[in-house]
Amino acid sequence: MDTNKNIDYYNEWDDEGQFERTHSSRSTRQEHVSLAVQQFVQKQSDNRKGFSFTYKAARFEEGWLLDSLGFFYEQQWISDVLAKIKVGKEASVYLCRSGNQVKESLLAAKVYRPRMLRSLKNDHIYRQGRDVLDESGNPIVDLGMLKALHKRSVYGEQLQLQSWIAFEFLTLKTLHLSGADVPQPYEMGENAILMDYIGDENTPAPTLNGVNLKQSQVRPLFERTIENIGIMLSKDVIHGDLSAYNLLYWEGDLTMIDFPQVVSPTKHPSAWQIFRRDIHRICEYFGSQGLETDPASLASRLWQSFGLRPASLTHPDWQDGGDPTI
Repeated sequence: MDTNKNIDYYNEWDDEGQFERTHSSRSTRQEHVSLAVQQFVQKQSDNRKGFSFTYKAARFEEGWLLDSLGFFYEQQWISDVLAKIKVGKEASVYLCRSGNQVKESLLAAKVYRPRMLRSLKNDHIYRQGRDVLDESGNPIVDLGMLKALHKRSVYGEQLQLQSWIAFEFLTLKTLHLSGADVPQPYEMGENAILMDYIGDENTPAPTLNGVNLKQSQVRPLFERTIENIGIMLSKDVIHGDLSAYNLLYWEGDLTMIDFPQVVSPTKHPSAWQIFRRDIHRICEYFGSQGLETDPASLASRLWQSFGLRPASLTHPDWQDGGDPTI
């Protein structure tokens, strides 16, 4: 398969311009792209060839979807892929017609990109203080796997991606069972998570940053958001990237999304700084809607109400307690 064509497939798949090319040289990028395309196209199993879908994907994207969602199709979680509804820094979300396993007619599939196509940099910042999980969500203890992780081989990188996905799935599961406003997760695959879809067949729920709330909605939705943050803290979870961009708004309700970068408030050395950033961003949005807030005071009060104290340790990638370089 021609290397230049391989790169074209990647460019086709990234049709909304989100991919930042981070390899230091064209030859290095070509080597990674060529290897990835060959592996993923060759990996498609014959028993998934019957999985055709309504969504018109580019060539490589189609292969990646067959590989990533084929398990859900085989297990009758989904019967069709209808549309791509969101393109993010490290994953895209697809609207799917459900199969026989669930009552809901529509589901959302969050499909992660191969690592060389993800544009979230320095994700190691968020990995501190947590185990590397296997495909079942259990900490990896196998020496061969641990060696691959340490050497950062192709296999090791795939294990890291699987762990990243597993953390999001398990966090969604925990928070949903705890009453937080998150999509219900149904199943996890090698490269994807299947969960509740928020919206209708014609319109996915918009993110809150693009919504101007009615004045009567502002305080109740702010207070519910803070309640959700409290639920997360009670489960030893900080979102890590919470803002109006990661809150969906639909029919007067909010739903929190995107949890792969969660950190522990008790284990991560920069947990306090990350938490303060989440609170500041939430207050910033609701402040734009006319609500007076005090993010510094609110962050301290919430933190201390769960018996936590601002950590004295600060990660070197953080500037004066501010944002990490991402």
